[in-house]
Amino acid sequence: MEKITHFSRRKTKTIYVGNVPIGGDSPISIQSMTFSKTCDTQATLEQINRLALAGCDIVRVAVSDEKDAHALKELKAHSPLPIVADIHFRYKLALIASESVDAIRINPGNIGSKDRIKAVVEACKQRGIPIRIGVNGGSLEKQFEEKYGATPQGMVQSALYNIKLLEDFDFTDIKVSLKASDVIRTIEAYKLLAQSGIIYPFHLGVTEAGTLPHSMIKSSMALGNLLLEGIGDTMRVSITGELEEEVNVARNILRYSGRLKEGVSIVSCPTCGRIEADLVSMVKEVEKRLKHIKTPMQVSVMGCAVNALGEAKHADIAIAFGNHDGLIIKGGKILGKFKENELLEKFVFEVQQLANEMGENK
Repeated sequence: MEKITHFSRRKTKTIYVGNVPIGGDSPISIQSMTFSKTCDTQATLEQINRLALAGCDIVRVAVSDEKDAHALKELKAHSPLPIVADIHFRYKLALIASESVDAIRINPGNIGSKDRIKAVVEACKQRGIPIRIGVNGGSLEKQFEEKYGATPQGMVQSALYNIKLLEDFDFTDIKVSLKASDVIRTIEAYKLLAQSGIIYPFHLGVTEAGTLPHSMIKSSMALGNLLLEGIGDTMRVSITGELEEEVNVARNILRYSGRLKEGVSIVSCPTCGRIEADLVSMVKEVEKRLKHIKTPMQVSVMGCAVNALGEAKHADIAIAFGNHDGLIIKGGKILGKFKENELLEKFVFEVQQLANEMGENK
């Protein structure tokens, strides 16, 4: 299997959101956010359960008022995932939320006076929960907006300012996000903050990224770039109106950047006039039938012999289609030629066998 070259991972301290470690050498965790009203606990729990089934590690919920804040206790009692409370401006909501959740997301700079910041810090210290400093390029504090505008430099200065507000109260159980709505600012902001020498883990994301096709492209470009350079410890792919797709896209970004050693990576050729089989349908079926496999492996499904044998050398297992039949190639060796109506079942069987073998050899 072809190896992906990337930078060594940026060194950070490790914090915990519930039982999920973030930073250090921990796996890069995937987050998402519910879009129901948090006080509607039934709807919110239904969304949390969907996210858990999709493979999400951490869930964030909006806390807009006291009804939301008081609902957190029931959510926490039934949630399969650690919960982060997302709070803006109203520090008293953070105090209520800290009694139930696994982390708080705030901007200390918009919470108010130092006494209010201290109250939130002390509540989080008492319960051993971290704070995520969430900087957003579209809502910087006035002093940074006026001096720098909505630039990467302004975002980084805001982050450093907010970090110091917490450190002044001897609080260092911190992670940081620097989200902009475009690719370039997101990349530059995280790289600048990484160069500052702080040791806190980073939460990656492109905010307000849009619907699925737009978010998939923007998030892949921004987050993939950062991950390949070793930057990032937890991440959310923001997609308008989607839950499971946020997790699916995030997992694929991690997989194809070499940061997630899990699951099947499928290589398939572009359609052209040489294809002698229903390649599109076959690839969709292969994706569907292999979705459950956790063993990391590369699978190739090719529509003709031109590139198939070359790709098969770099894949763990491959199909090379011919005219109404195809070869199955495993570890570079041809297992046999099979009729098209037999090929899928035989291939899925061989992939499962290979997954079992690879699992045993770990």
